[in-house]
Amino acid sequence: MNYNQITIGIVTYKSEKVLFDCLKSIKKIRNIIIFDNSNDTELKKIIDKRYPKIRFIKSKKNLGYGAANNRIVKESNTKFVFILSPDVILKKNCEQNLLKSLLKLKNNFSVLSPFEKNKNHEYSKKKFSNNKNLLEVNYANGFALLINKYDFKKIGMFDENIFLYNEEIDLFKRLRISNLKIYIDRNSEVKHLGGKSSNIGNEFDKCRNWHWMWSQVYFQKKYKKKFLINIKFTLILFVLLWKIIFYFLIFKKKKAIDKVMRFSGTLNAILGRSSWYRPKLN
Repeated sequence: MNYNQITIGIVTYKSEKVLFDCLKSIKKIRNIIIFDNSNDTELKKIIDKRYPKIRFIKSKKNLGYGAANNRIVKESNTKFVFILSPDVILKKNCEQNLLKSLLKLKNNFSVLSPFEKNKNHEYSKKKFSNNKNLLEVNYANGFALLINKYDFKKIGMFDENIFLYNEEIDLFKRLRISNLKIYIDRNSEVKHLGGKSSNIGNEFDKCRNWHWMWSQVYFQKKYKKKFLINIKFTLILFVLLWKIIFYFLIFKKKKAIDKVMRFSGTLNAILGRSSWYRPKLN
């Protein structure tokens, strides 16, 4: 087992403000694929010049987070893929400690995630392995996931119906259904900037609000009785409608628009429509 058996995959969308700090933090792993959902020719030129060994894939269509990572996995030639959000920075010795954990686990895992020290982690299952730094959990943070490609493909990869949010929660649920193992490595640390993966301002907020609600409804309908979920979120629609009216009346336009986007995402999911909303760029 060595670093040549790992590919780092990074999905970008107008992420140049944080991407280069992420790349600087990668010290050991040389196989890197960037999949750019914004078809950014200028960014590709910069990456090709500064990091000629990185494979940069431009997508003419914004595929979303899950589908783009699926493409990276298919394009990679290694047993493992380390999925990173562009706003993640690897702490000192993160890669070395992940490799040590890979050796100890002996391929008996599906996902191995580094630890984000400054976040208040709440995991629904905590079970230490024989090695005290490895914590077996029901789910991990989606911004940094080292995946075993065999298991990842076996359970169907990321659900490409989901454009943004809950794609990793859905993945973990299917892994647990198949009795496959998810670990947190507490010796391997990262820093996640959070909400900094794209620099498109208000459009990013609108997109996040729309897809946050769409994905909540879709995920719950996928695993629970659709009729009950539709009733639950129909009630939420009425609450959102009152909040929209309230924020417009007190001239809080930004908050009102956020609730409008959440209303639209919820309604579209209840009606069974696809996750069609995309950020609008100038």
